[in-house]
Amino acid sequence: MEYGSVSRGTRAMFFMLTPNESSFQKVEEVPQYVQQATPFFVGLMVLELLLGLVKTGAPVITIGDGITSLSAGMVSRLPLLLMRGCELSAYIYVWDHYRLVELPWDSAWTWWFTFLGVDFCYYWVHRFAHEVAVLWAAHQVHHSSEYYNLTTALRQSVSQQFTSWIFYLPMALAVPPSIFAVHIQLNLLYQFWIHTELIRDLGPLEWIFNTPKHHRVHHGRNLYCIDKNYGGILIIWDRLFGTFALETEKVVYGLVFPIKRFEILYVQLHYYLYLWEKSQAYKTISNKLLTFLNGPSWKPGKRRLGDHVDNPKVTGKEVPHDPSWSLALQVYVVMHFLLVLRTYHDLFENKMMLSQLTILGMTGYVLLTLTSLGFLIDQRPTSAVLELFRCAVMVTLQRYNCVKPLVPSLAVPTEAFVSLSLLFWALHSVSQLLGIKRKAD
Repeated sequence: MEYGSVSRGTRAMFFMLTPNESSFQKVEEVPQYVQQATPFFVGLMVLELLLGLVKTGAPVITIGDGITSLSAGMVSRLPLLLMRGCELSAYIYVWDHYRLVELPWDSAWTWWFTFLGVDFCYYWVHRFAHEVAVLWAAHQVHHSSEYYNLTTALRQSVSQQFTSWIFYLPMALAVPPSIFAVHIQLNLLYQFWIHTELIRDLGPLEWIFNTPKHHRVHHGRNLYCIDKNYGGILIIWDRLFGTFALETEKVVYGLVFPIKRFEILYVQLHYYLYLWEKSQAYKTISNKLLTFLNGPSWKPGKRRLGDHVDNPKVTGKEVPHDPSWSLALQVYVVMHFLLVLRTYHDLFENKMMLSQLTILGMTGYVLLTLTSLGFLIDQRPTSAVLELFRCAVMVTLQRYNCVKPLVPSLAVPTEAFVSLSLLFWALHSVSQLLGIKRKAD
């Protein structure tokens, strides 16, 4: 990477780009800031891991939780293989048909106005995602980790993007889509680096900006943390609208009722099933509907947002879910995760040259792999059979050059590793079946 691109990429992560270098006339000219940020994500996560080891003597990231967070981030972007982002598509439609005025795209005033507008709208996107149960069903994915590190920032929902676009539409009445496309990305990138425990306090900046200190509170399940500090880049919205809380006692992270699971589809979708089952317990249609439209803890007879009477008491001595599993299995999961990450990267890089059928097939393979790895981490009884099937699919895809090694020089070792993986799980599955048969006899 050239020095200029490294400089711009680094400054984009911290919202330090100037209007002159990030104003564009057409949407097609806007850089893919989020996609280009991958090396910076990786670099900062490695740096956090090393600094955490030096500072605490223990890793700040566990393999199971870290891979689940990264998997959630991967799944959240898979819809972009088949369509343009909902936020930008809806925004362009409203701009084309209903705009009232057209602010100049090359004005610094337009750039700064858009910054404030996007951040203000994000505050309400975020707040509604906590206060409306069906929106929380999507957003809870981001809060499901019991750890707080940079991988947590990438633990995103696949379904939240299908509703968040609504909140940004008023801006399309005046702000050019190209400027909006810049700020919707920069707002997201800024929020990456604040997911860390290593930065404790930033002094006077804490008054204006969302910081690691403020965002730690947002991720806490302590009573004083719940539904606080919604801001994206600025914390002033929380101060204005009464949702601000300072970090005081030790923050315990995660959902009020931790899911204690690593299987990615369960992490993404389990709360929708919970809401459906909850609604079926009520007899009236109004209560059934309010289950989805009121707060997550609402019940008949309670206020709209419910209360926290039923919450487990937080003592500060809670230990995050981290099941023990063999070192060999951990190495295996990491190796196959890196291989599917390569496939995922190639899929996005080459999507314009691939057929829709190929994209659908490879998307299915990515989902199958992430699901199977989650089964292995959870040590589910059916994990061996699912992994056997996945390895068989992977061997087939290798034959057609759809799955590539991390680097070309590792082509032969990678093929051998995948073939051995298939053989191992075949033998393991046969062994399981024989064990079940012996017990039946």
